[in-house]
Order: sequence, then structure tokens, then C-alpha cells
Amino acid sequence: MWKEFKEFAIKGNAIDLAVGVIIGAAFGAIVTSLVKDVLMPPISVLAGGLDFSNKFLVLKPGENGATNFATPAEALAAKAITWNYGNFVTLIINFLIVALCVFILVRFLHRLKRPSPNTAPVSKDCPFCAMTIPVKASRCPHCTSEMEASASAVPRPSN
Repeated sequence: MWKEFKEFAIKGNAIDLAVGVIIGAAFGAIVTSLVKDVLMPPISVLAGGLDFSNKFLVLKPGENGATNFATPAEALAAKAITWNYGNFVTLIINFLIVALCVFILVRFLHRLKRPSPNTAPVSKDCPFCAMTIPVKASRCPHCTSEMEASASAVPRPSN
């Protein structure tokens, strides 16, 4: 079992996944700050000073019967039950911005990976055995057919 675990942990995929999770967490923190500290204040000003994170409805009064609370934290301290829709709206906006940022990042990375359309191919298919071989190969390493021969010719193995 230890040997199998070592093989799993040392494989490139597991390490890549771990790095991705760590970078994703850091990226998430950056986007959360972008939403909370940069985007939401101007939206709040445009909405007339509306602070989405403090929008809630009291569903059940607190222990002393109070229903007038300034923040969800005050209501929680008084043991009132609240429906915190403002926090939900903020999290939806946060999610949409994170999803958009990840989409743009992945799209950018895919464009970097794509070969330019002007580059010459580096491999070709053998017309005899259909295996992929280098373009410069004069003989197929799989079936030993000569590549200069026409596709209709019968492959001749070398001796």
C-alpha cells in the first residue's frame, strides 16, 4: 500500500493538482478582494449607499423579542433567525467574476499552447500501418516500409 501511495504522490498529475489547488485558493482570495474591496463599493454608491452584505430579513425575533438589527451579526448574537440574502447576492457576484476570470485565463493559456498555423507538421501517418511517425523518417519504425514508396504499394519489410 505504501508503494502504491508513493507512486500516486510522485506522479506528475498529483503534484500538478496540488499546485493547481494552491494557486486556485490564492486566485480565489484575490478575486474575493476584487469583488469586496473594488467592485462592490462603487455598486453600493450607485445603488444609493446600499451595502449588500448587510441585507437580511428577520425570520424569527431574538430572545428578547427584538427584530431591529443593524447587521446579521447583531441578529445572530441576539439568537434571531435571519435570511441573509445580501451575503448570497455578494457571493453570486463573486462567483460570476471568478468564473469569468478563470475562463479568460484558460482561454489565454490555450491560445499560448496552440501551434501557429504557419508551422510545418512534425509528424505524419504511415500510409501502410497508419502509425504516427516523424516527417523526416524515410522508413517506418513500426512496419519498416519505405516512405518514398507510393501509398498503393505493398509494404516490404527490410531484412
